[in-house]
Amino acid sequence: MPPVSPMLAKPVAKIPEGQSYEPKWDGFRSIIFRDGDEVEIGSRNERPMTRYFPEVVEAVKANFPDRAVVDGEIVIVDPERNGLDFEALQQRIHPAASRVRLLAGQTPASFVAFDLLALGDTDLTTEPFEHRREELKKALADARPPVHVTPATRDSDRAREWFEQFEGAGLDGLIAKPLDLRYLPDKRLMFKIKHERTADCVVAGYRVHKSGPDALGSLLLGLHDERGVLVSVGVVGAFPMARRRELLTELQPWVTTFDDHPWAWAKQEEGERTPRKSEGSRWNAGKDLSFVPLRPERVVEVRYDYMEGVRFRHTTQFVRWREDRDPASCTYDQLERPVSFDLADVLGLA
Repeated sequence: MPPVSPMLAKPVAKIPEGQSYEPKWDGFRSIIFRDGDEVEIGSRNERPMTRYFPEVVEAVKANFPDRAVVDGEIVIVDPERNGLDFEALQQRIHPAASRVRLLAGQTPASFVAFDLLALGDTDLTTEPFEHRREELKKALADARPPVHVTPATRDSDRAREWFEQFEGAGLDGLIAKPLDLRYLPDKRLMFKIKHERTADCVVAGYRVHKSGPDALGSLLLGLHDERGVLVSVGVVGAFPMARRRELLTELQPWVTTFDDHPWAWAKQEEGERTPRKSEGSRWNAGKDLSFVPLRPERVVEVRYDYMEGVRFRHTTQFVRWREDRDPASCTYDQLERPVSFDLADVLGLA
């Protein structure tokens, strides 16, 4: 039984040839253990998540073999957008049991399986992935939603089509797995290929670094919506420590108060998306997410993979300052919109 660290993937720029290709699901990586009526859900960090997903526990009992260990992803499907909803998934991690039960009914989760680590008394981790994949398909051949087996292909041309098409269903790119790969926990032996784009954003604040007040932690980014309102869309924060200290000094002339700032408390109370909505963290109760406001006059170009609703799904990467850009020109219109794709069609390819 748990814990077991999942095998990981390292990023590559191109789709490697001669491998097995799967969609990269955007959810909570989970290894699920079933032994009769006993079910445990372990997170990527080996933390127990069983209590947060009672509907997944019941689905496992209804669909898994009596004794099995399965690697996969817990996701939530937004039926209105016909895609994955990571924000709704984050809301499922809640300390109150009553809230957990309520959300299990309102935003039920699904489990997408993509590897089989053990079946009965047989340890499959030393077997090649090609064999584990076939055993997974057999073990879950009769599974019904919300349990799914991820689609996979060995055709690299088909994989390239998936890479372009599936983004419209909220998927995060592709995973490539060597056919002879054994399952090695916590090792980056698979490959991930993600979308990469750039956007010009307004810098409207910063957070200090966890090491102390003399270094910058991250820049807070905004884009103007169709009303001209500056919406909080994410952060950029991967800088060398020396550069963090330089940036903190460089930004001081733009430091302002919240009196007329677009992300003042009043804006949050009016329902606008501002970083102040996140000044408490459900993942780390002691983490300070407050920020220093800046006059929204500087523009930065960042690299991102894709959007989750109105925000960048992941932390962006710094490209360059754009002194030539007017902050008012930084709007959502510049962003590339993926072509819509039916998530049910993705799941039906397994």
